Amino acid sequence: MKVIGYSRILIILAVLVGALVVLSKAQDGNQDYVNAHNQARSQVGVGPMQWDEEIAAYARRYAEQLKGDCKLVHSNGRYGENLAKSSGDFSGVAAVNLWVNEKANYNYDSNTCNGVCGHYTQVVWRNSVRVGCAKVRCNNGGTIISCNYDPPGNYPNQKPY
Repeated sequence: MKVIGYSRILIILAVLVGALVVLSKAQDGNQDYVNAHNQARSQVGVGPMQWDEEIAAYARRYAEQLKGDCKLVHSNGRYGENLAKSSGDFSGVAAVNLWVNEKANYNYDSNTCNGVCGHYTQVVWRNSVRVGCAKVRCNNGGTIISCNYDPPGNYPNQKPY
């Protein structure tokens, strides 16, 4: 009886772990990134973004370069760019939501930030219409997520929307 009970517990644990892996992967798909961006954009009346595989390939190549030390260093490339990291697993949707939560620091009327808000303004930048993102596990077990935007945003003295 003990062996049967133990086996059932192991099977239940395996199913639960499998479900958690599927759920975390479900928030890292291309459309998951796009949906999270477009939800924030629709709240301020900005048109939707579309996934761009060329931009996503750029994001992947750059994120792979960062996985050694997992430091958030911008690529200074031709695209707008948001980076996020975590010490463990981190979903793409969680990263986008982290950036969108900076909205609380943004004052539209004065077009100023009280703290950090540049990630948020890039997400909702009206002229940015293509996005590509990547998630990479760092050598230290953390996660780095990069989203790149075309055309880039965050131009001085211009409002995002």
